[in-house]
Amino acid sequence: MAQLLRAPSAPSLVGLEEELTCSICLCVFESPVTTPCGHNFCLPCLEMTWSGLLRNFCCPQCRSSFDSRPELKKNTVLCRVVEQFQSAQGEPADKKKGLGDATTKTTTTTSSSTRSSVACDSCLEKVADKTCLTCMASFCPEHLRPHLESPAFKGHQLVPPVKDLQRRKCQTHQKLLEFYCKEHNSCICCFCLVTHKACATVPLQEAKDEKESQLKQRLTELYALNEKALQSLDQVRVQQKQTSDTANRKLDLLKAEFLEIIALIEEEEKEAVKKVLAEEKRVQDKYEYVYKVLGKKKTEIQGARDQIEVTLTEDDDITFLKKAAKLRQLPIKDVFIPKLELDQNLIHTVYQKAFGLKENVKQFLAQPQEKKKEGAPKRDDPPSTSSQEKKTEEDAAAAAADTKQRRRPAKRSQSPNQRARSSSRPQAGIPSITLESFLSKSREELLEFATKFTLDFNTAHKKVLLSERNTKISVSETPQNYAHHPQRFTYCSQVVAFQCFKRGIHYWEVELEHNTFCGVGVCYGSMARQGAESRLGRNGSSWCIEWFNSRISAWHNDVEKCLPNTKLKKIGVLLNYDGGFVIFFGVGEKLILLYKFRAQFTEALYPAFWVFSSGTTISLCQLK
Repeated sequence: MAQLLRAPSAPSLVGLEEELTCSICLCVFESPVTTPCGHNFCLPCLEMTWSGLLRNFCCPQCRSSFDSRPELKKNTVLCRVVEQFQSAQGEPADKKKGLGDATTKTTTTTSSSTRSSVACDSCLEKVADKTCLTCMASFCPEHLRPHLESPAFKGHQLVPPVKDLQRRKCQTHQKLLEFYCKEHNSCICCFCLVTHKACATVPLQEAKDEKESQLKQRLTELYALNEKALQSLDQVRVQQKQTSDTANRKLDLLKAEFLEIIALIEEEEKEAVKKVLAEEKRVQDKYEYVYKVLGKKKTEIQGARDQIEVTLTEDDDITFLKKAAKLRQLPIKDVFIPKLELDQNLIHTVYQKAFGLKENVKQFLAQPQEKKKEGAPKRDDPPSTSSQEKKTEEDAAAAAADTKQRRRPAKRSQSPNQRARSSSRPQAGIPSITLESFLSKSREELLEFATKFTLDFNTAHKKVLLSERNTKISVSETPQNYAHHPQRFTYCSQVVAFQCFKRGIHYWEVELEHNTFCGVGVCYGSMARQGAESRLGRNGSSWCIEWFNSRISAWHNDVEKCLPNTKLKKIGVLLNYDGGFVIFFGVGEKLILLYKFRAQFTEALYPAFWVFSSGTTISLCQLK
């Protein structure tokens, strides 16, 4: 009676196979347990998945994480459902023995409808109920009776209907595939064992169990790898955010540093402008005083002149003499204007300070990045350690404040007049000599002012080839692979020296070879680097002499002065910065004056050179 009551529920359990399947091994639950998030798994599968983990336990299905390893308890209700489902799967064969024909027909029809239809190999009409792996044929219930009743078929193996029975046969011997060869990864029959006797062979069920265990182990490893990949993804996002936060903090520090630099420069500018304006006001006040004094003198002179003119109009002699006697005999002196001018020493000091600041900044920005790193203090600033970053930033801010505080008293320790007097003192060994006195000097006397310098490769045009430790210039047929630099010439094949001259007297010589297209001169560091105005002599920032084919010319501010032709190959250049002139000599047995420029220099001067023709070279002479 219990079997009859349980029979109708069997079909309803068939549709629960998917719900009763473990998502790890994809088989029906075995000792099912429930996680805190409500999902069910086989106890062995979950134990294998969490094996080796000390933390970061999570559900394999929904990825819910648990602080500690959950305590797993057997789900008894689910166990009973699984047992009923498994018993329902094996019910049709048992019911055929204990129930009547009506019940057997109902059960057979129901179970047959749930399976794939396999035709009986005897009648080829009815649906097969069992497949005999010994006979290698499928039978309907009627033709299956001999296997169930006759002792002759007692040892035959009956299984649920197999749709593709030929797949279980050996294609060579037409026998049942009962073994598995591990070396050849193939299923074999009993006859095939002869040819595979040297191989490791196992029964099919054992091979299946072994493979299934391997796949479950692999699946567990993949779950672990997947979990590790998810953790790695989260870690990458965290590191990415830390990098972004670090960069933002560094940008804020960088902006603060540049704002402080700008503030310091603006403060220096205000001080310099204030000094110049104060000096201008001082001189203007003196001019106003002189103007008032001269105005009073003019009024006195005009009054004396008017009295004399009135007296001269008197016709009566006695009256005339009386009026003339009353006139004041004022001494008439020439009108004198005192010499008033700005304190050039003070203005020159202010300008030199601003110019020195600009040159220092320019030199620091122009030097290679490697040198900046060598000169900069090293800091240990790992991106992932926020506490160290904060400490470094606070130390940097404190150091900047300390530097600023130390710098202020030094500024005000000297008065402007004292600084002007100290900067205006002439340098020892550099006398102030006029241009004319240099024209009569011999080469040996000029060598007393000999100066050494090298060429700056950061300014060289890509067709300029530097050699011999940056002291020789020539034209390259192929452009050089120079890195981009804001000071590099891009229009003319020119280069300037690395050193500059802000004061004093300097003399150097260069030797020319095949001087058909070349030029020698000096220029300001602010001269243009692009366009036609960047050529030597074609602007107000450079002075040069130029060989253009067989013509020699002097150039400044785009004005040409033709010079007499000379075949001398060595050129001497003398620069007197304080005197305000530069002279070009032809060096031979005697010095020959080629040209001289006069100018009031306002910036530092750099030796500059231009080469154009292939084969033309300019070499710096090493003077003793």
